[in-house]
Amino acid sequence: MSTQSTPNLPRPIRVKATSQGKPVAVASEEVDAIQESWIVQDCWWTEQPIHRRYWEVVTARGHSIVVFRDLIGGRWFTHRS
Repeated sequence: MSTQSTPNLPRPIRVKATSQGKPVAVASEEVDAIQESWIVQDCWWTEQPIHRRYWEVVTARGHSIVVFRDLIGGRWFTHRS
C-alpha cells in the first residue's frame, strides 16, 4: 500500500473564512481574489450524501487553489494546491 497521497482525493486544509463562508486565507496565505464559487450536491439518495461549497481562489503569492467546505461536516478540503 502506498503512503503517497492521491491527487484526486480531498485533503484537509486550513481555511480562514468570513461569517458568510467566504475564504480570506488558505493554508496561512491571504486570498487576493476569488475566481469562482459553486455548490455541489450529489448522492443525496445514499447514506453518504455530498453537499459542498467550492471556491477557486488566488492567493497573494499568485497560487491558484480550489478548496471546498463540506456543508454537512463543516470541514475544509482541497483537491489540488
